[in-house]
This record gives sequence, C-alpha cells and structure tokens, in this order.
Amino acid sequence: MQSVSFDDLRGSIGKPIGRSSWHLIDQPRIAAFADITDDHNFIHLDEQRVRAETPFPTTIAHGFLTLSLLSAFAYEAIPPLEGQTTGINYGFDEIRFLAPVPSGSRTRGNFTLLDLSTRPSGHVQFTWRVEVEIEGQERPALIARWITLAMIEEAAK
Repeated sequence: MQSVSFDDLRGSIGKPIGRSSWHLIDQPRIAAFADITDDHNFIHLDEQRVRAETPFPTTIAHGFLTLSLLSAFAYEAIPPLEGQTTGINYGFDEIRFLAPVPSGSRTRGNFTLLDLSTRPSGHVQFTWRVEVEIEGQERPALIARWITLAMIEEAAK
C-alpha cells in the first residue's frame, strides 16, 4: 500500500479512510483463541449446549477475538504515513461490543480518521473510529475509538 502525507491525512479528518477485506471467524479460530486466552466458556466451544441454553443458534466468537483483529484490519485498510517505520497500539477511549459474531461469520473493519497530531517525540498520534461489521448483518459486532501511534524515521521529521 502506498504511503500518504501528513497533510493529506489531516485533510481526511472526519472521513472514512479504508475498509479491510472480509475475515472468516470459524470454529477453529475461536477454539484457538480460547486456548490462548484460557477462556473456555461454553458459548464459544459447545454448539449443542449453546443451542440448548442460550438464544444463539451456534457458538460465538469472543469479543476480545473480534477486538484483536483490529490490527489485521488496520494493516489492510489504512495507508502508512510517509516516513513511518512502524505503528503501535496506544489504547482505546471507547469499546462497545454490539452484536455477537457467530462461528462461520465473516467480519471486516471500517476506519474513519477522527484526529491526528504530532507528539513532542515526533511520533504521530491517530484517533480512529472503528466499526467491525458482520457480513449480512445490519448491527456491527463492535465500535471503538482507537488511538495508535506512527513511529517516523528521523529523516522524515
């Protein structure tokens, strides 16, 4: 993906910047996430019990699994800043899990730039509105206000 200038991005505040491709959230991915995080709640792993004891028709992804995909979505959807050597996660001002992601669903991230500024360190701070949509559903899986930093090579400062 081709890089963009600080000024071009500044002119895009309040506008959608990009959308990722669809990512499959299948049962093997959900089970692997359960193992990695030690979160083996039956709603993620036991389809028969889910159907018997919950309103869900199948297992659902962990909310934190959906959230963890933001980095992959961002890599696909957001062009790097000119001179950027890497980007890092700085945190969130808001995260809301609005709809469960059923096993077998596909999700993608939509990014709108809310703000950007240069920090005293020379790093560029971005604030994004992120919406993770579930294919075929009107309600998003989550919305977040995400803050990231772009590390800029010395020559570009």
